[in-house]
Amino acid sequence: MSAADAVDLSVQIGALRLRNPILAASGTFGYGVEFAHLVNLNRLGGFVVKGLSREPMEGAPPPRLCDTPSGMLNAVGLQNIGARAFVTEKLPLLRKYDTTVLANVFGYCLEDYAEVIRVLEDAEGLAGYELNISCPNVKEGGIQFGNDPAQVAEVVTAARKAAARRPLWVKLSPLVADIGLIAKAAESAGADALTVANTYPAMAIDTRTLKSRLGNLTGGLSGPAIRPITLRLVWEAKKAVEIPVIGLGGIETAEDVLEYLSVGASAVQIGTASFADPRASERLLAPLTKALVQAKANTISELHKKFASQND
Repeated sequence: MSAADAVDLSVQIGALRLRNPILAASGTFGYGVEFAHLVNLNRLGGFVVKGLSREPMEGAPPPRLCDTPSGMLNAVGLQNIGARAFVTEKLPLLRKYDTTVLANVFGYCLEDYAEVIRVLEDAEGLAGYELNISCPNVKEGGIQFGNDPAQVAEVVTAARKAAARRPLWVKLSPLVADIGLIAKAAESAGADALTVANTYPAMAIDTRTLKSRLGNLTGGLSGPAIRPITLRLVWEAKKAVEIPVIGLGGIETAEDVLEYLSVGASAVQIGTASFADPRASERLLAPLTKALVQAKANTISELHKKFASQND
């Protein structure tokens, strides 16, 4: 048996067992079915469908994407077909695949989150939910749910009550003073895992027209430029909680994946890289196995133990 044959890429994320630690991130992989002719969905650890709201949303005006140095700005505006249409139009197609599918859920008040999950709870074919708490709470003056530990606890508690059948992951905002405090609040309220982190609010100006390069004035920064910052957030969040952490931010290579796994992430999500290469998530599997062999680790947990021993 070769060294590569001894590598076990499977990971346990709470109640979910994934065949490998690589998932496609919400907002970058559509509803999954759009990529089925390009990617072998059955080879992925899983994917998170684009954010679902209570009612359909048209999203932001174009242009919605623009390049930045070592990254990308997006202002899609959470366009989606709504939870009910997803259940009737997309979910039946997704049931054909043997992979882990999670639904990203967002809202602008507690009732929104609970209602979207309630609609999804009655459907078959989903493995769990990922809660996007980087949305403004319209009933509390517009502050983002994810910026305040009390509001984090409130929205996660409401979602946890609605999500009786499936695991609940919570996607944290990077714009917080102490991500460990926010992570603990989500864990205490019933989160089964954390996704760290969402994009960073940013902007870009076309100096010829003096207008925003996006249809909105601002957008979310993603891509390699944010990786070192988000890597630190993953490390800090993992130190604060016992539940699994999924790393998300600027991953393009197997070495990038290895960085996140080393600091304690149980899995990673591939986002912006999918825009340049729709097969990015699948393409990373073989080099990740090779990277683990080079690190003399047969499992993800072994890798983290090695990092911990070297950095005590």
